[in-house]
Amino acid sequence: MTPAKPLLIYDGRCGFCRIWIEYWKKLTGDTVDYEPSQQAADRFPQIPREAFSQSIQLVRPDGTVASGAQAAFETLGKESLYESSGFVASVSEACYRFIARHRDLFYWLTRLTFGTRIEPARFAATQWLFLRALAVIYAIAFGSLAVQIIGLAGAQGISPVHEYLQRIAAAAGPVRFLAIPTVFWWNSSDAALRAAAWIGVALAALLFFGKFERWVLAILYVLYLSLDLAGQEFLSFQWDSLLLEAGFLAIFFGRSVAGTRVIAWLYRLLGFRLYFLSGYVKLASHDPSWANLTAMRYQYHTQPLPNIISWYADKLPDWFQRWSTAATLGIELGAPFLIFAPRRIRIVGAWAIIGLQTLIFLTGNYTFFNLLTVALALFLFDDQALRGLVQKLTKRNFPDLASTKRTRMAMALLAAFILMLGISRLAQTIEGAAPQPLETLATVTSPYQIVNSYGLFAVMTTTRPEIIVEGSDDGDTWLPYEFRYKPGDLSDAPRWIEPFQPRLDWQMWFAALGDYQSNPWFLSLMLRLLQGSPDVLGLLARDPFPGHPPRFIRAQRFDYTFTDAATRRQTGDWWQRRLIGSYLPPISLK
Repeated sequence: MTPAKPLLIYDGRCGFCRIWIEYWKKLTGDTVDYEPSQQAADRFPQIPREAFSQSIQLVRPDGTVASGAQAAFETLGKESLYESSGFVASVSEACYRFIARHRDLFYWLTRLTFGTRIEPARFAATQWLFLRALAVIYAIAFGSLAVQIIGLAGAQGISPVHEYLQRIAAAAGPVRFLAIPTVFWWNSSDAALRAAAWIGVALAALLFFGKFERWVLAILYVLYLSLDLAGQEFLSFQWDSLLLEAGFLAIFFGRSVAGTRVIAWLYRLLGFRLYFLSGYVKLASHDPSWANLTAMRYQYHTQPLPNIISWYADKLPDWFQRWSTAATLGIELGAPFLIFAPRRIRIVGAWAIIGLQTLIFLTGNYTFFNLLTVALALFLFDDQALRGLVQKLTKRNFPDLASTKRTRMAMALLAAFILMLGISRLAQTIEGAAPQPLETLATVTSPYQIVNSYGLFAVMTTTRPEIIVEGSDDGDTWLPYEFRYKPGDLSDAPRWIEPFQPRLDWQMWFAALGDYQSNPWFLSLMLRLLQGSPDVLGLLARDPFPGHPPRFIRAQRFDYTFTDAATRRQTGDWWQRRLIGSYLPPISLK
């Protein structure tokens, strides 16, 4: 008897075989029939009975039979790989025989690593959920900028973008458009800056509701890149680059299996670089607080913008701070490698990453970074895990669409391009430089921020210098400028403000770690305060000189720490401080 199409006969009493045969059925569709040997053996007397218990048997339409690894390769349409060399065939058969002799062991390993129901990796529902998350994050990022960008980069702001672009144009000449790819070359007015931010919010809403997705994603990327470059040092944070990289990849999402699968893996590799390098730089810096597991003793009060929970976390016992430091390093260095593990183990890694990001979200103000990192972790799951949730939200199915040859070719080229850039970024961080061709490619594409280097808090700050800006009308009586969110008044409780990012407050934290000479924007800030710029004053909590700017301005540097519980009860203060010295001596316009 010969079958009309290939028939794979397997041992129906073998649990390991049943799990993988069900998976193969999903891969091969109706091109191959399957039947347990207990039902099919009598119809094929040419196959010895004992052969069915030793290996799978593939009966071809011409009546010939393949068995073992060869049958597996043919069933999955990979016979050309099996036949490519005798070495491949012999190694495959040896591996097959080993697994066949230890089926019980591999049955339990399969259950542990994949479960009892294995499905082909699909990411259509995962893609839908990620794009909704990306839309929310884009809306947060653009909305946060909309209320700050004029004070930061407007005509009367701290770092006016039109002056910045004039300097670039004078230095770069005709290549300025490639060096700084921003739409503000054509119009850098305050109205244009504000419009770009609010258009970004509106487009994020369109993305959330699934309208014109590819076009919207492309415009969102261009607008955010333009604002990122216009904002100069105020948009130089790693999460801005991460949003651009994630947004760029999203442009290439498609409906086909090949399109969603390739992009999903590129997101996984982005996650690997982000998570692993964040841990690697901590060890590579040889910072003693990370090496001695004491970093979390300082993290809560020295981080840029603590929140109310940070004050309480700072009081946790030393053993817990050491344990949490070790756990942070363990997750950042270990979990990324689980990305490449079998499905169930990969999902464990995903939950470890999500758990760490949740704790960081609760104990600090890191803008949209934690939300974006969790969104990237969605790709460590798949449709098998997320389809039910997405179907409840959308009341729709996500059918697989066949991939055209053109789609597969385009995805292969994109993957090769992104992989080369990713390797260059890893090499730059770990070795200090990449091979010259990759270094050149990274340099040319760097302004577009489509693949970036990451590594947060390589060195833990163990003290908290804080800049207090003061103004005076007579040079004797000095009144402080209160910022909206950074520490100042000792009785002001740390605030929980994420996912909003007050970019001036953040930049003041970095400025306090250095000096004003290395932060030219700080002198510009002082100038705007002496001029009484409404746009810049709008970034602050309180102007101590309403109606007129001060004659003099200065900056003092203090060392801030959290109060202990007893001091908090007695004084009501959340902070205590001591004067370090002058940061900027008194200056005036005259």
